[in-house]
Amino acid sequence: MSELRLEELSAATIVHVNALGLKPGQEQFITPVSYAAAAAVTPADSAWQRVVLRGDRVVGFIHANFDPEATQEEFRAALWRINVDADEQGSGIGSFAVEALVQEAGRRGVDRLTVLWERGEEGPEGFFLRQGFTPVGETPYGEVIGAIEVSRPSH
Repeated sequence: MSELRLEELSAATIVHVNALGLKPGQEQFITPVSYAAAAAVTPADSAWQRVVLRGDRVVGFIHANFDPEATQEEFRAALWRINVDADEQGSGIGSFAVEALVQEAGRRGVDRLTVLWERGEEGPEGFFLRQGFTPVGETPYGEVIGAIEVSRPSH
């Protein structure tokens, strides 16, 4: 297995991100309602978007947001979206991407990273719990608010 690496999302990779496959039943869990609402008021420069590559092939995508001025705490440092190609799910790509995001959050001095998810049989809840996110609340739309504590790098 070739090594995984991250690259910033670019015009060259966005087409591949849009072509990532889903397993049956996953399409209903792509973007929680709360994120769609928050995206309308989120500064564009707060986005952290990376593709995960194995060799030269895009196998995943992660989109996070760092906006310390956000009025809702769950949107100040949040994992907004993670997609791993259907054929690659279960091979560590998602864990690799989340770990990179947690490290980035620590470098930025963030203490807590959040994620929202909808419950459901084919949903991402099990994945987020395995990554260390703990349910800490619920949105008005019924989505779970999960959080993970971030340790800052020591100098």
